[in-house]
Amino acid sequence: MYLPVERVGTRVRHIVALVIGILIGTLSFGWQFCHMYAQTTLCYIAMLILPSSCMHIGVFVLAMGYLVTLHLYRAYMIPEDVLYSIDVSGPVMIVTQKITSLAFSVHDGCYGNKDIMSDLRKRYIVSRQPSLLEYYSYMFYFQGVVVGPLCFYKDYISFVEGADISPKKGKNGLENNNVYQSNRKLSPFNVVVYKLCIALFWLGFHFTFKPVYPEMLNADLEFIRSHVFLYRVWYMLISMLCCRAKYYVAFTLGDAICNASGLGFNGYDSEGNPKWDLITNVSIRGIEGATSFKTYVDNWNIQTATWLRHVCYDRIPVQKRFFTFFLSALWHGCYAGYYFTFVSAVPLSEVARKVRRKIRPYFQTSEGRKMAYNILTWFSTHIVISYMVVPFTILHLGPTFIFYSFNLYWNVHILAVAIFVILRYIPTYKNSAEENITQKELVSTTQNNLHSSFKQQPNASSVKQPDVDILKNE
Repeated sequence: MYLPVERVGTRVRHIVALVIGILIGTLSFGWQFCHMYAQTTLCYIAMLILPSSCMHIGVFVLAMGYLVTLHLYRAYMIPEDVLYSIDVSGPVMIVTQKITSLAFSVHDGCYGNKDIMSDLRKRYIVSRQPSLLEYYSYMFYFQGVVVGPLCFYKDYISFVEGADISPKKGKNGLENNNVYQSNRKLSPFNVVVYKLCIALFWLGFHFTFKPVYPEMLNADLEFIRSHVFLYRVWYMLISMLCCRAKYYVAFTLGDAICNASGLGFNGYDSEGNPKWDLITNVSIRGIEGATSFKTYVDNWNIQTATWLRHVCYDRIPVQKRFFTFFLSALWHGCYAGYYFTFVSAVPLSEVARKVRRKIRPYFQTSEGRKMAYNILTWFSTHIVISYMVVPFTILHLGPTFIFYSFNLYWNVHILAVAIFVILRYIPTYKNSAEENITQKELVSTTQNNLHSSFKQQPNASSVKQPDVDILKNE
């Protein structure tokens, strides 16, 4: 935005983003930043030398293999007393997403069948291999080199080339509402200030309440023995909120940094207001107000969820949900807690989906019932999600078993199995009004079919005489 493409050209924009990104990364992580150079370079070479038909698979295995090796080293080789020091695994996780998403997009551009592609895959198709400058600029652009969020290659190139703010029709039919074209004052100032305020609020919340509600107490035997069950459930909910707060800070701050440079513009809404949510990574309102498992997941780590769908869910022919959650766990790290969380998410999300489909219609008959259902599902959703992600925060196998066995007694897992069985015996809700409409439609359709059949019958002169004689005799 401060180096317009009309004035400096795309090459200069690529170089500036790359150089500043390398400087920030080197100053932040020192020699560890060499892992970023090694991984990106190896994968670029693989893109060039591997056959295009299988290039995406080879690059995916290479990039994920490098990341998993780094995770294993971090989990089992770094001493516990320095485990939480600054390390480069976070940026490597982001760059792994960039590498693999780019490889799959290039493959879709060369070999993909658009007739069977999902809309998401079509949206991110890349028709050619990026040049060396374009590739490294994308991998190391300064806005997202430290904390992300992920920006897909096609969106990044559109930003560098200025295509993201070119004239195009909005939902209201106007050509970008002529705002940018007329006064050239498209500014992210207001949205950046707003997001910075949100980040500061959650930063203060985190530092205020996290010391009071440390997540490790969920697996502390002394704490469990000295508090009743209901308080432990309350403590779990608050401690997980404190853990979410730090991610709210990171996600919102990363989004604000990108917006400040002009990255993240997503056109205009129907009222002509600019949208800066192209690479937004979290909807805090959506998370805290979620009344279903799906709503919660859809609003959390949005870009990572999009990446998982792009490289895994839309391509795996069987067990899509299981392999997607497993890849998510593998991408996050090698601690047992990650796998407890994401493997548990598979059956729990399936049960949540069945409950919503089977039970929800019973509560849609009146406003009071709808409100009761929303309150109940909001409360249960946050309990289930918190129960599920405690292992994600405490990481290790021993504390995870202590939490599930002695704190909450595996109750959500047991309840999920019970609900799964019970749902089989609950009849599908049928609205009487809908039944009447369906019956009327059925009668109307039958009458129309009969009427059409009578119309299509041949006239008397065309009927064979022997048949008429038989009818008369009867």
